Amino acid sequence: MSKKETYEQKTEALLMPLIEEHQFELVDVEYVKEAGSWYLRAYIDKPGGITIDDCEVISRALSDLLDEEDFIEDAYILEVSSPGLGRPLKKEKDFARSLGEKVEIRTFRPIDRQKEFVGILKGYDKQTVTIETENGGALSFMRTDIALIRLAIDF
Repeated sequence: MSKKETYEQKTEALLMPLIEEHQFELVDVEYVKEAGSWYLRAYIDKPGGITIDDCEVISRALSDLLDEEDFIEDAYILEVSSPGLGRPLKKEKDFARSLGEKVEIRTFRPIDRQKEFVGILKGYDKQTVTIETENGGALSFMRTDIALIRLAIDF
């Protein structure tokens, strides 16, 4: 297991009791390097949406727990936030909740000279994701070919 995965799993384990206590949902935890700095991000949600005060409560409690456990070697910035409108689908529950919803898929490499696809999420399993396009056709993608899949935002 990589250092990144270890940090994310340990952080998730610290977060779960806090999340359950406040009846929130833990959407994702990520440990990433951007512009030379490490970020530890926790995305939380609840019915009706998460507030800044909700993020602050979890951030302060998580920061204290991370200081006590002290398992992350690098200097990092802790962020706790809402996943936002265009939240990516990563976990089984994300896909289950989004069946029948319009999604946007971006692939690592072009498929028929195209890297972006939009359609209704019709099915998924551990290896594939299937959408129905506007013309009624079905497209299936190998999960290993998908760089990003998220709910589509219509303005």
